[in-house]
Amino acid sequence: MTDFRLRPWWLWLAAGIAGAVGYVLLPYGWLSLAVSTLISAGSCALMLAGAHWHRPASRRLWHVFAAGIALWVLGDLIYAVYLLVLRNLPYPSWADACYLGAYPMLTVALFRLTRQRGAIRSGNLIDSAIIAVAVGIGYWTFLIEPIVTDRSTPPSARAVAAGYLVVGVLLCAVITPILLRRGPRTVSLWLLTGGSAITLACNIAYSLPAVQSSAAQYVFGGHLLAYAFWAAAALHPSMGRPAITEGDSLGRSRLLVLTASMLLVPAILLVQGERDGGGDLSWAAVGIGSMALFVLVATRMSGYVARVDSQARQLRELAMRDDLTGLPNRRDLERQAAEAVANGSCHLIMIDLAGFKHVNDRLGRAVGDQTLVAVAGLLRECVRDGDVVARMGADEFAVLVCDTLPGDGDTVADRLMEMLRHPVQAGEHELLLNARLGVAEATGDISAIELIRRADTARYAAKASGGQLITYSSELDERAEAAERLGADLRHSLDDGDFRVVYQPIIELADGRVAAVEALVRWEHPVRGPVSPAAFIPVAEDNGLIVELGEWVMRTACRQFATWRRELGDRAPRYVSVNVSARQLNEPGFPDVVSGILAETGVAPNALLVEVTETALFAGRTAIEAVETLHRAGVGIALDDFGTGHSSLGLLRTVPVDVLKVDKSFVDEITTAGRRAVIVDALIHVSNGLGLRAVAEGVETAEQAAYLRDLGYQYAQGYHFGRPVPQPAFEEVSVLGRAR
Repeated sequence: MTDFRLRPWWLWLAAGIAGAVGYVLLPYGWLSLAVSTLISAGSCALMLAGAHWHRPASRRLWHVFAAGIALWVLGDLIYAVYLLVLRNLPYPSWADACYLGAYPMLTVALFRLTRQRGAIRSGNLIDSAIIAVAVGIGYWTFLIEPIVTDRSTPPSARAVAAGYLVVGVLLCAVITPILLRRGPRTVSLWLLTGGSAITLACNIAYSLPAVQSSAAQYVFGGHLLAYAFWAAAALHPSMGRPAITEGDSLGRSRLLVLTASMLLVPAILLVQGERDGGGDLSWAAVGIGSMALFVLVATRMSGYVARVDSQARQLRELAMRDDLTGLPNRRDLERQAAEAVANGSCHLIMIDLAGFKHVNDRLGRAVGDQTLVAVAGLLRECVRDGDVVARMGADEFAVLVCDTLPGDGDTVADRLMEMLRHPVQAGEHELLLNARLGVAEATGDISAIELIRRADTARYAAKASGGQLITYSSELDERAEAAERLGADLRHSLDDGDFRVVYQPIIELADGRVAAVEALVRWEHPVRGPVSPAAFIPVAEDNGLIVELGEWVMRTACRQFATWRRELGDRAPRYVSVNVSARQLNEPGFPDVVSGILAETGVAPNALLVEVTETALFAGRTAIEAVETLHRAGVGIALDDFGTGHSSLGLLRTVPVDVLKVDKSFVDEITTAGRRAVIVDALIHVSNGLGLRAVAEGVETAEQAAYLRDLGYQYAQGYHFGRPVPQPAFEEVSVLGRAR
């Protein structure tokens, strides 16, 4: 049964085609009647079965459709009784009543099955009405009026003959748009279209007197073929899917037909005028039809114009709105900022969610989207009526504070900053986002674009400095320009070879031996002179040159280390330590770059220690995956400046770490009067408990070195043991004094 429900549509279609051909070839009689009844009644039954099996939303329309065909079948049977049994065919007869009664049901069913519901001005109904009026004027002029005015024919016969022509007009009006329909069609809809096209052709042909007298059998065969197509449409599984139409879209073919419909009236006038001078022309019918056409076309165009206006509004709305949050976007903010600047004083607050990338990487984009929506809602709640909250893109928002008095912008910014200090609820997660805010005030003759630039400059400054809020001043521009110049100089110096690598020894506190070295980069600019790493490293990190610079430092350090191992043997350090930035860790393929350098220089993976900061590991999942890949390859991992970043002890459990480097700020406290080395003492216990090597950084005095050794530290580095130099001596160092 299941296979029968899926397959019968093409079986029945093939049987219907064969039956229609057989009907045409057979002389009219009981055998041809049996063939036609089998096809028509079978089609009617299968349409009901298809509606029952597939249960479409339009099931009642299929019932109406089947009822219309059933009336046609009944008409065929009555016609046969008159002709084959009674040997007398009256006109009109009850068969004509059945035929004419079927047309309204078929017309309504076809119209509704092939179109979606919509407003009257949506185009479907009006297009059919335009075709009906235009074709109706032609039918009336050349076919219907001569029949109606023929006094030699009984009124009932004239009414029935005119009725056939009228329903033909209706069929033409309904079926023509089906044939011109744009957009995708299901198999069921294609079959409906095919059956409708055959019916329309048969109906037009039968309206011609020559066809009625000599080729009626072919027309009736065509109707049987249409029944088979319609039944196959009902049986196909796709009949359960609703029709998807193009709405008001005017395709070329439809526009051509509508234009032809409009030109049909003047064409009729020309033909009639040439034929008989227009004396017998029904001016009333043509005039009324022309007015009806004018009203229909005007209504159609008004609906089309309304649709275009609606779409234009929607496009404007989409162009000015952020899809995710529903907030105004950058383009709309620029427009509203221009109005606010022109009307008076205003402030613009740019907001950067510094922790958002970590949310996206760790929890996924779905939670990231929820977070942005939640932040958008909180920002709306924090501003006054008339202020504007916008999303500038990614994790950046803006608040335009309008009609402000001096200090109002700072007040709103403080309120926003206080709100963003608290965790944001995103679904099941509470997230701390660590926002950075930049504030700019519209003063003097300033444009909206300049206001946005100033607020952006302040936001960048807040992000770079690690602060939470910065208000724009001209000094920020000067600093930004200086950073740009420094960045350009960085590029030139990388090309010209102005950088060099120096090495600071890492000492074993037990015997003063050099256990390892840390590679550090120095910049000797030909004009600026020595440039501090604290000045150029953030700039290189921001403009991306840190990736190229860091790779050069690692390659240079590994080459030098290989030289030391080859020349010094056992007196060479056991490993070289190289700092890696957050930008490098997030660079695709960074572990492959490290592996390539090791292979190129011949350095074993365990002879390289990569130093990363806590902040770099919090930059996202990509950074953690890079560290994990390097560690699996045998490269050592050190957590640098521990305790100064996010200070998450969980990192020591979730990220593979071999060395813990205690920051200089904690080492400085151990010999300060009135201070206790609580943190330094705690960290050595944490390191020992987790099986890590602890290295104390920034040791500058013998007292500090002795204290650290007594606490249990085995390794340390700092100026007390040696400054960074291109070629360390690798001599044993006295922990309580200078190099021996």
